[in-house]
Amino acid sequence: MSYKNTFIKVSPDCPVTSSVVPQHKTSYKPIHVIQYELLSRYPYRYTHEQLLFEIHIRHKNIPADELETNRQQIWDALFSKSHACLRASQLPKKYGFGVHYDAEGRIAIYGMETPEYERFVQSGDEITLLNGMRSRRE
Repeated sequence: MSYKNTFIKVSPDCPVTSSVVPQHKTSYKPIHVIQYELLSRYPYRYTHEQLLFEIHIRHKNIPADELETNRQQIWDALFSKSHACLRASQLPKKYGFGVHYDAEGRIAIYGMETPEYERFVQSGDEITLLNGMRSRRE
């Protein structure tokens, strides 16, 4: 699912009071670490589908030559099944990052303590505001 002109706020049950850079303890990077790396380095570069594809390539360590040869097949296989939106990501659920989709659906992240985060939350009718998904049921 891709959004436009939407801001995903930090989940109501997020355990942090300011954003925390996700860490990993092994050479194998979890998906939320790859999400953070891509979105913090390249804000507003990726749409949701482009981001999912780039994460998939990195997470599965698909070699460049295979990607060049089979890009469309890899894309088609990835999107033959549904994927969760960034509301379900660990970034808003656990690490304190809001997710902004601009008018073209390109994505950037903002720490919950930043003025930009607050500006999006206070923007009212200008954009759609959604909460990140809760980690636990209530």
